[in-house]
Amino acid sequence: MKKKIIKVALIGSTNVGKSTFINSLIGEKISIENKKINTTQELIRGILNIHNTQIIIYDTPGLNFFIKKKFNLNKQKNKIELLEATNLVDLILFIVDVNKINLQYIRKNIEIIKLSNKPVVVVFNKIDLINKELILSYIKILNEYKLIDDFFSISAKYQKGINHIIKYLFNKSKPGKWKYSKDIISDKSDIFISNECTRNAILKYLHKEIPYNLIVKNKLFKTINKKNIKIKQLIEINNLRYKSIILGKNGENIKRIRESSQKNIENIFNSKIHLYLEVIYVNAK
Repeated sequence: MKKKIIKVALIGSTNVGKSTFINSLIGEKISIENKKINTTQELIRGILNIHNTQIIIYDTPGLNFFIKKKFNLNKQKNKIELLEATNLVDLILFIVDVNKINLQYIRKNIEIIKLSNKPVVVVFNKIDLINKELILSYIKILNEYKLIDDFFSISAKYQKGINHIIKYLFNKSKPGKWKYSKDIISDKSDIFISNECTRNAILKYLHKEIPYNLIVKNKLFKTINKKNIKIKQLIEINNLRYKSIILGKNGENIKRIRESSQKNIENIFNSKIHLYLEVIYVNAK
């Protein structure tokens, strides 16, 4: 049977559920899920192999990532940055939180995205939080703009409607050589994924206190046997006052972080994980 492939980009504002969606689609926790802003800092590639078809998903950091002031970009450069993120793909899934919908915002951004000349599919996420009749009215309005190729309604959290999108992408794939072998679900290393689990746990338990310039680094990743992996990670900080926040009273915070991360890593690798965390101060000067 001839092999087929399709490459897809997930685009949308922060917290619309892109990471949850990609994890539901692939069936593994490969992209960090958290309510904090800009938790996805890299283009995570998820790979879904179905029969003769390979579906590659790029999880972008969110539309606002491309217009951050620190990048010092003008409007035209913003468009270029966004288009560069879409050049690698065949189709774009524009994820929308139906509970916080802004039709003009959607139209404005899709007009920019359409400059890439790629098909755009709007995915209404979190349908469990809204009356379905409202979604039909949104589709009617957006259809009038003649910018959107298709619409889907899903709840990534509860995996509703995910199979419909998988079938759609499967049918849109075209003959081509696979980029990854059939047993690969992400192009990220085991070390990267385990570090991400810890970073997610930090964001989860420290809430507004956590500085976003924390870095989680691997110190040791050793497979002891088929079912046991020993991992040592460094949580690097550039301000000494962060250490007490991360550790918490009597070490309660760091314990919760370790246990949460360890559990997630175990679920991903299907192995017993022995995780050790160390908080260290790194002078940025």
